Amino acid sequence: DPFVGVGGNAIQFAFTCERVLAIDLDLPRLLLAQHNARVYGVADRIEFVHGDFTALAPRLRADVIFLSPPWGGPDYQAATEFDARTMMGGLDGFELLRLAFAISPHVAYYLPRNTARSQLAEMAGMQEPEYEGAFETERCVLNGRLKALVAYFGELSGGAAETAEEDAAPPIEEP
Repeated sequence: DPFVGVGGNAIQFAFTCERVLAIDLDLPRLLLAQHNARVYGVADRIEFVHGDFTALAPRLRADVIFLSPPWGGPDYQAATEFDARTMMGGLDGFELLRLAFAISPHVAYYLPRNTARSQLAEMAGMQEPEYEGAFETERCVLNGRLKALVAYFGELSGGAAETAEEDAAPPIEEP
C-alpha cells in the first residue's frame, strides 16, 4: 500500500496477508497508521516505511500492489471525467501505475468514480505482454451511491479486457 494514509486498507490486508508493506510520505499519517494497526492487533504483520513511493519503487518487490494515491482534492468531483495524468495534485497516475507494474503485474488501482474509461483501457495496455489489455473494474457503492472504482490488472483482472457491454451496468445514483 504505497499511499497508506492512516492505514485502513493496509489493516484489512493484514487480516488476510502474511506481510503488508505500508508506505507514506506524511509522517503524522504514518504514525496514525501504526497506532491503528496496533489497535486492530495486526501491527506485527505490517512494515511501515516513511518515504516517497516514487523514489522507493525501483527497490521494491511484492506479490500485489494496492494503489490508492491522493486524487488531488475535491475538484475531481466537478469534472465530467477524471484525468489520471493531470488531476492527482501533481502526481501522474500513469507513472504511478508504471512504477507499480515494475514491482508486480498484479495491481488493484483505487480511482475516482468518474475516471475516463479510455484511460483505464490505456492503462491495461501498459501491462506485461502476458496480461496486456486485460482489466476489470469494480464499482464501489455506499448507500446506493457510486463512490469510486477499483481497476484490477494482472491476475487480479480475471484475464480479459472489459467491453462496452460491461459498462452498461444498472444505473447507480451519482452524488
